[in-house]
Amino acid sequence: MPDLLHRAEAILRECDPEQKALQTRILAEKWQNSTIRLGKQDAHHLPETPGRPEYLQTVMPGAVPRRRIGTPEGRIALLHAIAHIELNAIDLALDMLARFSLDPALTEKDRPSFVTDWLEVADDEARHFTMITKRLMQLGSHYGALGVHQGLWEAAHNTRNDLAARLAIAPMLLEARGLDVTPPMIEKLERAGDEKSAAVLKVIFEEEIGHVAKGVRWFNAVCETKGETPQRHFQTLVKRYLPAGLRPPFNHEARERAGLSRLYYQNFSPDWGIYKNFGIKWD
Repeated sequence: MPDLLHRAEAILRECDPEQKALQTRILAEKWQNSTIRLGKQDAHHLPETPGRPEYLQTVMPGAVPRRRIGTPEGRIALLHAIAHIELNAIDLALDMLARFSLDPALTEKDRPSFVTDWLEVADDEARHFTMITKRLMQLGSHYGALGVHQGLWEAAHNTRNDLAARLAIAPMLLEARGLDVTPPMIEKLERAGDEKSAAVLKVIFEEEIGHVAKGVRWFNAVCETKGETPQRHFQTLVKRYLPAGLRPPFNHEARERAGLSRLYYQNFSPDWGIYKNFGIKWD
């Protein structure tokens, strides 16, 4: 029977989004029930890019249209962008555990907890993707109906050789940005009368706080192993990998709930630029 790490690699290569989500949920259940072993994996065998369906149209980030939530077409475009973000989030969580669960920065005692945490994240992201695509279908659309871009994956992929950097960039910066922008999206959807879409985003928002918290916890643990000060090291890594990566406004309350205190990002505002390329644009 394939071990967990090889199964994670196979799911990363899976091109069918629905199968990717389904197989991720099955893998998480197997690990939770102790019916699959961790195994060993050479990170060099992991795919450079995750599997995507042939029908998916990839466009340049600037070609993704603005999303006017007040119109039905705008709400579909917004949900489609979020579905793509959630699909990437599945792959990022799987890549996190497949690439780094045997990293020297983790102790043998830590490895099972690390795998459990990121499988839980992958499981959540798979459920989020399914929730969003179901809502798209209710609105008369589907995932793949609009163009997407790979800015989110590319930003995280640049950190593939450094566990601390991946934790800083993926959960602590990119996912944390979701904590900033999702509540205003929910408010706009509610004002537009789309309570069902707003309800889905409320579930995602609450669970993303836990994902960011996992990133903070493991980042702090890795920093302790390396003798680094977490807040200072976070800022160093962001400047190195995403020099345009932080810009207010911030949802301080949600970030604090995730353990991402202002000490990580206060007085630290490189020039604006990166988020406009991740499909998080709305009016």
